[in-house]
Amino acid sequence: MIEITVNDRLGKKVRVKCNEDDTIGDLKKLIAAQTGTRWDKIVLKKWYTIYKDHISLEDYEIHDGMNLELYYQ
Repeated sequence: MIEITVNDRLGKKVRVKCNEDDTIGDLKKLIAAQTGTRWDKIVLKKWYTIYKDHISLEDYEIHDGMNLELYYQ
């Protein structure tokens, strides 16, 4: 289990626990459950990299304690 912090820079900061073999889509669903938004309206970024739903966290080298940027579509 790893813990990822997601910040939307509008005052909402969410910490999510998930597995490294989960996909970005699974992570979005966990974030949506905590924030109350629809998972398909969430965009996750790190700098200028937009993460795609079907690729796993370990393929993107997302590790425990990482921060991601949360945007709404």
